[in-house]
Amino acid sequence: MDKETIVIVSGLPRSGTSMMMEMLEKGGLEVLTDKKRQPDEDNPKGYYEFERVKKLPDDTGWLENAKGKAVKVLGELIKYLPDDHRYKVVFMERELDEVIESQEKMLKRKGKDGDDLSKEELKQILKDYRVILKRNIRSHPNMDVIYLSYNDIMSYPETVLESVSAFLGGSLDVKKMLAVVDEELYRNRAQ
Repeated sequence: MDKETIVIVSGLPRSGTSMMMEMLEKGGLEVLTDKKRQPDEDNPKGYYEFERVKKLPDDTGWLENAKGKAVKVLGELIKYLPDDHRYKVVFMERELDEVIESQEKMLKRKGKDGDDLSKEELKQILKDYRVILKRNIRSHPNMDVIYLSYNDIMSYPETVLESVSAFLGGSLDVKKMLAVVDEELYRNRAQ
């Protein structure tokens, strides 16, 4: 991968973005994170976030330091990434029933209530939202994207991670990336 390109890891919340950031780091790609959000029961290996990302579009100064690295960007903020940089987007997807279950458990642990929507209504909203996020990515001519399934990573990780390495130039250590896969952390499976 060229040193001017910024790798963006994105997707819906609870779709495996933190796991992918850890995989990229273990595979040999430097990651941009400030470690302000500490590991917890929901993400025991950490969140791999960089707080300044949340200030897009007002703060883009950090992008110079992101060149040649991977950084996690909330899906809704991708549209604010300026066109004067090149990006390779690793977009994580996951079965929506699993996303919803994981979000509900996380909210419950934090003592918060979820929406008053049925699971089917929420599932449709997330499905529609994911379409909007993908449209935002397609609208940026300076972005290449690979769509990855969390579920596929958990089922046949080597094949998926080899495709990630190829997408990013072929220099990642796939064996080290594979070591990140932890079946014990796959706690919210679709039934």
